[in-house]
Amino acid sequence: MTRPFSKILIANRGEIACRVIRTSHRLGIATVAVHSEVDARALHVELADEAIHIGPSPAAESYLVGERIIDAARATGAEAIHPGYGFLSENPDFVEAVEAAGLTFIGPSAQAIRAMGLKDAAKDLMKKAGVPVVEGYQGDRQEPEFLAEEAARIGYPVLIKARAGGGGKGMRKVDAPGDFAEALQSARREGQAAFGDPHVLIEKFITAPRHIEVQVFGDSHGRVVHLFERDCSLQRRHQKVIEEAPAPGMSDEVRAAMTGAAVRAAEAIGYTGAGTIEFIADGSAALRTDGFWFMEMNTRLQVEHPVTEAITGVDLVEWQIRVAAGEPLPLAQDALSIGGHAFEARLYAEDPAKGFLPATGVLEHLTFSDRARNDTGVTGGDAISPFYDPMIAKVITHAPDRDAARRALVSALQETHVVGTATNLRFLTALADHPRFADGRFDTGLIGTELEDLVAGESPGALHLAFAAIAALDLDLTDRHLGWRLWGDAVHDVIFMHDGAPLECWLVVHAPRSVTLHREGEEPVTLFDLVRENGRFKARTGAARQRVEATVRVANRQEGRLVSILTQGVSHELLLPDLRKGTAFVDASDSVLAPMTGVVVVLDVGVGDAVEGGQRLAVMEAMKMETALISPRAGTVAEVHCTAGASVEGGAVLVTLEPEEAA
Repeated sequence: MTRPFSKILIANRGEIACRVIRTSHRLGIATVAVHSEVDARALHVELADEAIHIGPSPAAESYLVGERIIDAARATGAEAIHPGYGFLSENPDFVEAVEAAGLTFIGPSAQAIRAMGLKDAAKDLMKKAGVPVVEGYQGDRQEPEFLAEEAARIGYPVLIKARAGGGGKGMRKVDAPGDFAEALQSARREGQAAFGDPHVLIEKFITAPRHIEVQVFGDSHGRVVHLFERDCSLQRRHQKVIEEAPAPGMSDEVRAAMTGAAVRAAEAIGYTGAGTIEFIADGSAALRTDGFWFMEMNTRLQVEHPVTEAITGVDLVEWQIRVAAGEPLPLAQDALSIGGHAFEARLYAEDPAKGFLPATGVLEHLTFSDRARNDTGVTGGDAISPFYDPMIAKVITHAPDRDAARRALVSALQETHVVGTATNLRFLTALADHPRFADGRFDTGLIGTELEDLVAGESPGALHLAFAAIAALDLDLTDRHLGWRLWGDAVHDVIFMHDGAPLECWLVVHAPRSVTLHREGEEPVTLFDLVRENGRFKARTGAARQRVEATVRVANRQEGRLVSILTQGVSHELLLPDLRKGTAFVDASDSVLAPMTGVVVVLDVGVGDAVEGGQRLAVMEAMKMETALISPRAGTVAEVHCTAGASVEGGAVLVTLEPEEAA
């Protein structure tokens, strides 16, 4: 096959930039990466043939500055620009600027993006094309009082959605009239911050909704095909967590109706390139032909596109490049078919136990399972910064049937090890193994209703503690005198800290390669034939001498030694405090800390104000998402250490209450 272009520039970063670079190189196309200051040594920069610095770390000063990206393309002789997803991928003005510069935009036309870029206009267009749409209000009137009246007319619960939104940003579910005003303000702020547009629309919230989307592809020769559907119903804060293809419970009849509607939608705007038509479906019973409605169209490649690639055998990035070069679609509709089942889990640097707050930090260790395709834009030693989406990787599995693919996903997640930042790894594993998900009996409310169990902490088992103690104490397992004493075996008392609570145990060393871990009130665990190679342990345990393995990483911190351990598919972080320095444990009942690095966008209180437990004190924005900061108890505000609009570091004290005895 011919090479569509000789050189393209990727106007993005992270895993999607790496993804585009790999396909381009397979096609023999040279690549140009762009990067901000903080991304100077990022993986996508290392993979590309050339790299151009385009500005400071904030996206608004680098990846969102179209002129600099176009200048970089001209300077390097690139013929085309691939936008990835996010950033400028759905900006019609950027498309026109690219074309005005004599370059090719690898994506749809500016006209198509405009037609579908604003949710209100898109819904009107879909009605005319005969595509079913959700009842709601999408007009120009934006007075809060009027919007509240429309919400009442539609009937609660409703969804407030930023009309230029995507990725769950600028979206709020409202269950009652009394919550509408505050939700509206929050959605508008987030819409303005993420998309530069505070305009919203109101939609009826579908009970037990399922989020099912159809991958469409059009070329410049007037042909549009679909590549079947994906189910993206597993969401938190309206952001997708695990996606799959095809959708469970999808009959041939409903698939034909849904994909047919998606193709009509794309044809109505003369669409070219990769796009996704998103539907909301009634998940209260079996899927039916009159039980789905158009939500929006994403005029770009989706984050979850690998599951479609897995079941169809199609490289969607290659199709994007070839269609942009004017070639016809490589395959006709009747040549496309579904093969097997695929899942994708989004691994993020975030803390599920703290409301999925984004986390930052250095990835001191990062390993993936060989059972999965792992799309990532980072490697061990890279930093997760506060400037961009905190995605670490996408873990994708494919098998002949759904259950086999799901079980492969669980195994792949259990074999993934991340050290250096909080992640949603344990949450993803619990979700992939949840009975309702395993049975295909779920909707978008699954995570919300099962959240407590999904994020529940799990105490480290004896095996974790045994391996962690050996690593934290830095025992030399090859020393033949290691466990020798005049009066019995060597005993090491160990007190780990886990989730702020002490875990006391003692390790008895019998011989160089044999230890027993004891905990009060529990059966001891003995490890035999211990072998330690770098960060890997192998041993045998139990009467049957069952083989066990562990991956352990130790990091020296100011407060002690931090041990991260993965064994039997479960990982934990344990701190062995440095007793010479002492370890301070903060009572947070008097203070509200910044949960992450970001900007204080709303400050609700001042010194001397009386507050109730659970009352909102401030709102922070980080990575384009808002987080409310809540008072830990009732009391009086003693000090306020921030102002609205101020940038603050994660962990900084923002508000202090009077001590309880003085309040």
